[in-house]
Amino acid sequence: MSVLVGKQAPDFTAKATDGGEIKEISLSDYKGKWVVLFFYPLDFTFVCPTEIKAYNELNDEFNKAGAAVLGGSIDSAYSHSAWIQRDFGGKLNFPLIADVTKEISRKFGILIEEAGISLRGTFIIDPQGKVQSCQINNLAVGRSTEETLRLLKAFQSGELCPVNWKEGATTLGKA
Repeated sequence: MSVLVGKQAPDFTAKATDGGEIKEISLSDYKGKWVVLFFYPLDFTFVCPTEIKAYNELNDEFNKAGAAVLGGSIDSAYSHSAWIQRDFGGKLNFPLIADVTKEISRKFGILIEEAGISLRGTFIIDPQGKVQSCQINNLAVGRSTEETLRLLKAFQSGELCPVNWKEGATTLGKA
């Protein structure tokens, strides 16, 4: 696996469940915006719904920060739709990408080939399409959406941000 931080994010086009509809989306559709792209192993599991719910709850905060949230797994768009209906009452505030070919997960270096599923990968991508942050967790442990939001805001500041920096706190100057 090569490190994507500082490099152009791999573009992709895939079906996604978005606002109750199934449509094609591409990462290039979001050029000029910050993007938080996160992958999870599978629909209809135990940890994944907790992460999706947390991103859904903070989606307005990501939007206020000028970022689009995109989730995805190797499940089909139809599986995503059924899962959103069952676990979220049909309402999810961001698209879920269907990576059924596993090519997107492979491009981002998070596919467990032998299992055919993705690790928990989170990528913060800047408006020029460069990956600014990558966090990859093994299957059993979920991520902190609040930490992802903090990191997004730190990268957006364009400043050198010390450990535990939060929006409004003093930075160490220009990066």
